[in-house]
Amino acid sequence: MAGLVSFDGLRLEDGMPIYLQIIRFLERGIAAGAVRDGDELPSRRVLSARLGVNPNTIQKAFRVLEEDGLVTSRAGAKSEISLAPERAEAIRRRLLEEEAAALARALKQMGLDRDQAAALVRQLWDRQEESP
Repeated sequence: MAGLVSFDGLRLEDGMPIYLQIIRFLERGIAAGAVRDGDELPSRRVLSARLGVNPNTIQKAFRVLEEDGLVTSRAGAKSEISLAPERAEAIRRRLLEEEAAALARALKQMGLDRDQAAALVRQLWDRQEESP
């Protein structure tokens, strides 16, 4: 059963255009399985008011998502997520690779070698498993 995508967890930050933050938020939701095919998006006006941003910003994010085939919109109807399972997996893989590449760059810049970096990641992984 389709649900309504919640933007409650979106925290806008400086340094990245807001429309890209909205897109990234939805992609992360897709990767995590929280946003699924057929889920409805809030109206552009409602989302604009909820996030406190210009309606044109929301329009731009939705337009890019439509061009990418992740959102379908029809006049007079709500916009919804349009997602084949293989597309969700491709998004998940791309996001994971981007995050892992950023981490690898940061660890190398801080002078860690591969073994030190792997040990640190294992330590942090174990710590995450221990915490509730």
